[in-house]
Amino acid sequence: MNPEFNDVPLIKNSEKNRFELKTDDYVTFIDYKERNNKIWLIHTEAPEELKGRGTATAIVEKTLAYLEDNNYKLIPLCPFVVTYLKRHTEWNRILDESVTPF
Repeated sequence: MNPEFNDVPLIKNSEKNRFELKTDDYVTFIDYKERNNKIWLIHTEAPEELKGRGTATAIVEKTLAYLEDNNYKLIPLCPFVVTYLKRHTEWNRILDESVTPF
């Protein structure tokens, strides 16, 4: 993760069902659905103004750490998250049993 984001807190916005990372007046987010200690990550979006700075990667990493720390099981539906997981197979440990490991 870009060290620029180390101290930027991850926000779980339950009203909008998304994780958020606020940077320079912009918000990068991952939409999610949650049920029975399982979280489906559906869509990741970074504002055009932040493209190339690593905000999408940072929010994925922070979200995966949050899921692990809070004993959630992950069901990845977002193509960006799936691509990240294929490159970082150590996160297979938080996948739901219904998901084939990468």
